[in-house]
Formats: sequence, C-alpha cells, structure tokens
Amino acid sequence: MKQQPDIVTPRSVAMPRTTLHTTPNGVKIYVLDSDDFEVVRFTFVFHAGTAMQHKPFTASATANMLSEGSTTMSAQQIADELDFYGSYFDVNIDRDYSYISFVSLSKFFAQTADVAEEIVLRPAFDERELKSYCQKRKQSLAIERQKVDVQSRELFAEALFGKEHPYGISVPCECYDNVTRRDIVELYAELYTASNCFVVCSGRVDDAVVERISKMTMLLHEGPKPSVDFPIVTSTPTIHRDIAGALQSSIRIGCRLFARTHPDFVGMQVIAAILGGYFGSRLMQNLREEHGYTYGVMAAMVNFDREGYLAIATQVAREHRDDALREIYSEIERLRTELVTEEELQMVKNMMIGEVLRILDGPFGIADVTIENIMCEVDNSYTEKNIETIFAITPEEVQRLARKYLSREAFVEVVVG
Repeated sequence: MKQQPDIVTPRSVAMPRTTLHTTPNGVKIYVLDSDDFEVVRFTFVFHAGTAMQHKPFTASATANMLSEGSTTMSAQQIADELDFYGSYFDVNIDRDYSYISFVSLSKFFAQTADVAEEIVLRPAFDERELKSYCQKRKQSLAIERQKVDVQSRELFAEALFGKEHPYGISVPCECYDNVTRRDIVELYAELYTASNCFVVCSGRVDDAVVERISKMTMLLHEGPKPSVDFPIVTSTPTIHRDIAGALQSSIRIGCRLFARTHPDFVGMQVIAAILGGYFGSRLMQNLREEHGYTYGVMAAMVNFDREGYLAIATQVAREHRDDALREIYSEIERLRTELVTEEELQMVKNMMIGEVLRILDGPFGIADVTIENIMCEVDNSYTEKNIETIFAITPEEVQRLARKYLSREAFVEVVVG
C-alpha cells in the first residue's frame, strides 16, 4: 500500500543578515554574500519615484532614459557591451522609489560595473532619444487607458487618496508633450544623489566588488535629502464609470489601512489571502466556481512609503456586476461574523509560508526582500518575525482584525464598464 508522505511546513525561516558598508559620502551598501552562485547582482535604490516629481511623467522618464546613452557611450554601445558579457540591466520605478539593477557573471563583474557607471553616473539624456521615448509612451498609455481594468486601477487610486495626492493622481497622456530635457536633468540632479540612495549587493560579493561599488557611489553628487509635502487624503466612497459597448466591468474594492511596519499588517495579509490570495480562496470559490462570474479575482495588501491598503480586483460580465459586488461584500462580512475554520486557516498559512520560501530560494529573491525591509527601516529579522506571526494567528484574531478594519463604510468601490 502506498502512503503519501506527511506535508511538513517549516515553522521558521533563517533570513540571511546583511553586512553594511558606509562610504565617506554617506551611501550605505548592504552586502548579502553567497559563494554558492558565480553571479553578482547590485541594485541602486533611489528615493525617486513618481511621488517625488514636480512635473508629470518626469520621474519615469528620468529612470527610463538612464540607459539611452551616456556622455561617452551611445545607447547601442551600452546594450552591445552588456550583451557581449551576458550581463543584464533592469530599471523599475514605483510611487516612491526607482530601482536600477545589474546582474553579471562574477568573472565579468568589472566590465559590467564600467557600463553601470556610465548608466548611473553619466546619462546623456539625449534630446532626440527623449522625444522618441515620450512619443512612444504617450501612444502606449493612450491605448492602455482604453481598457476597463486600467481605468478602474487609476480611478481606484484616486478614490482612495484623492486626485491631487501623489498616490492618487492620474494625469492626461498629453502631458508627455511637456516633458523637456531640462526637466529630467533637474530631477536627476535633485534625486539621484548620495543622500538619496542605498545599494544592495548579492551573490558572490568579495572585497573587490564592494570596493568597486564604493568607488562608484563616491562619484554620486551630494545634495540635501529631498522631501515632498503630501496633501491631506480625500477619499471618495464610490466611483462608477459607464462605458457604452463595454462587455466587461472591472471592479476594484478596497480600504486604506497602514504601512508594512504596522503590527496588524501581517494579520491583514492573512485576511487578504483568505479572501483572494490563492486559487482556492473564498472569492475564487464564490465568484468563479459557484457562480461563474469571472475567470479570476484577487485580494492583496499593498504598501507604499507612507500608506497601505487592502485591494480586491476582478472583471466580470457586465450583467453580473451587481451580483459580483454583492458576493464580494458577503464574503467580507463572513470574515467579520464567522470564525474561519482551523483547517482553512492552516491551508492559508501553508500557502503563505510556501510563497515566502519560493521568494527566498536564491540570492536575488533574498535581495528583493532585503530592499523592502531597508525601505521600511527594519533589518532582515523582521521577515522571520512575520513568519512567526503568520503561524501564531488564530481564527479569533482573524475575526478581530476583520471586525476592526473591514466595516462596510471603510471601503471605496470603483466600477468601470
């Protein structure tokens, strides 16, 4: 007789600690050394997200134009050089930060670092390249905004924070026409500074790597740490936008809560997972399996530098919009009035721990988690404590959090379609 082995979920996770190096100009370099991999990844993190810009689209334009040629290398030369050594470059930007990452084989780190120096320290911001970039992005955004899910995402941010708030603002794509080279040169000078940056290195990081990164960061120009005053949040409970001829309705429901370091954040992550964090979640079982309203629905906690919120998102056929909304609120109310079973809660815990282990399977995933911890001003022991919190949460605690934070009047509702 064949017997399936027992499923064993680790009750703790050993999160590697960083070694900190601080350069004379104040840049902090966090090192996660692992000799098991003959690769190096180094990521420059600047507090230069879209919330920090003074003019629409300038933050993303600055970040994306970094690799479009330096003062000594063209964009094609930069691409060819990285490709020749099998190196990888990536830039990402969100509401709060821009992330510039380079990955190379250990033996080609020096060559990759030379190109990285051109990208990070000597961008040309060529006028023609900028014009081409803005035209392409303007066209792409105009097409994207025809989709109901894109419209609902933007309206949802506006409903949560207000149309003038950096986390809620959405500007016309025509504003790309007003982005000038001077705008991004000034933004680069203000935000891409030593006082506004930290670096995370992972993989096979020896003394030579740290020394080379240190020399690079020493070339960052110095300046005061920038700050932006945020306006008062003004939420709108309901926004419905009817689009004639649309076959689908995009639904987003959520409520403002708190940032990632709040003591109840992990507990609310558990609640989000129960609602719509995996394929067998309550909303998936209800909206997809029982009623056939949608192909998929998700719920998640989202955190920014200064805010955090719970979001639920799905798309349904237009005729099922009201029914889907009713069922979503019904599942939220169930969490407030009924205790989740130990069996379901344990399954959710196993799923969440498994996802953490998947992310931490390798130096780059560990580096990504480390970056988020640094931005939250905590060390990597915070991740270990979160695992303990997930394991310790009880059905009674889930209900307490749901009653405290998920009252009907706390939610904003956006429907487009």
